[in-house]
Amino acid sequence: MTQLEAVAAAPPGSVGSAPQNVELRHLRYFVAVAEAGTFTEAAGRMFIAQPTLSQQLRRLEDIVGTRLLHRGREGVRLTAAGAVLLETSRAILSLVEHGVSHTRQAAGLGRQRLRMAVPPHLPEALAAQTASWLMPAAAAAGVDVTWAETPLDSQFSLIRQRKADAGLGWLPGARDDLPGPLDVMGLGEFEPVLWIPCRHPAARRGTLTVEELTQMTVLHGPRRADAGTYDQWLAVLRAADPGFAFTDPPFRRSLPVSVAFAATASSPTAVLTSPCIATGSTRAAAREQQLADTYDMAGVTLQRHPLVATAGLVWNTDLPRPLQQILFDTADAIAQDNATTGAIAFPAAALAGSMVGMERAGTMTAGPGRIKEGKR
Repeated sequence: MTQLEAVAAAPPGSVGSAPQNVELRHLRYFVAVAEAGTFTEAAGRMFIAQPTLSQQLRRLEDIVGTRLLHRGREGVRLTAAGAVLLETSRAILSLVEHGVSHTRQAAGLGRQRLRMAVPPHLPEALAAQTASWLMPAAAAAGVDVTWAETPLDSQFSLIRQRKADAGLGWLPGARDDLPGPLDVMGLGEFEPVLWIPCRHPAARRGTLTVEELTQMTVLHGPRRADAGTYDQWLAVLRAADPGFAFTDPPFRRSLPVSVAFAATASSPTAVLTSPCIATGSTRAAAREQQLADTYDMAGVTLQRHPLVATAGLVWNTDLPRPLQQILFDTADAIAQDNATTGAIAFPAAALAGSMVGMERAGTMTAGPGRIKEGKR
């Protein structure tokens, strides 16, 4: 047993008396039960009989010297000690998985794997740009990339819990608020697109104040699609009008339908999209004109650009250094391109085949000491 395992398993107040016989299976069973919330569901996930699973968890509690779970009719809850061991167990299992993968790679038996999470509501151009930089980088380093389209909360819990190694998402207002062990690099700021009826006085001048926006019905959301950005923008608008609230669009995935509803509403109604265009970009101009012509709506911008969201690439800091280097180099290239061009840019060499075989990826080979400070 490693020193880390011994420390993780040690009961409170037993410094220097490392328990014996803690096995990886105990930790895997414990994590499965903690995440499932019931022994029945955890047993199904682990393909093990429930009595055997209960016995192994009792064994682990005996080894640790304290109760890890509160058992009840509604399921199980972690004790304070169990919460500590859960975080450490996830870290240990992640280290073992990456260590075995790296060992097999060294022996010519396989390739390292990088698990990327991409939320479905992110701008497609940003996801494509990330893939076009990341995939050739990973391929050059002999790393396989697996992609999962899945929601990420503002705390990036999926990555923190080691269910994914890295992911794209919108960063919280203060990046230092991200819990450990996470590192992050900003990829640029993005704004929403805003439509208002052409008959509104602000349509002619092309800009709208926050105060004017809060006097309208604003279709935006729903909150469950991206709670972090939703709450940040709601706070900005409530600073101008404490009673302001967003209205959920009739169909979240159909922008034309929302615009049509706004155009025919009995009271002034605006449509506010999620962050979708790089700040300062004019990429949405053609689509705005088409919607304006079809539904008698006008695309406008908010004065002083108060509604923005910062996209970031986030990863777990206990990843092997070569994987962290790939992620850092990818984020650095994207940030530099976007800062230079003022819009999302793609590496020309990667565009031809970047979307073919997205199960494989990588970029430059990492060298010792090249990883720079993230959270920028």
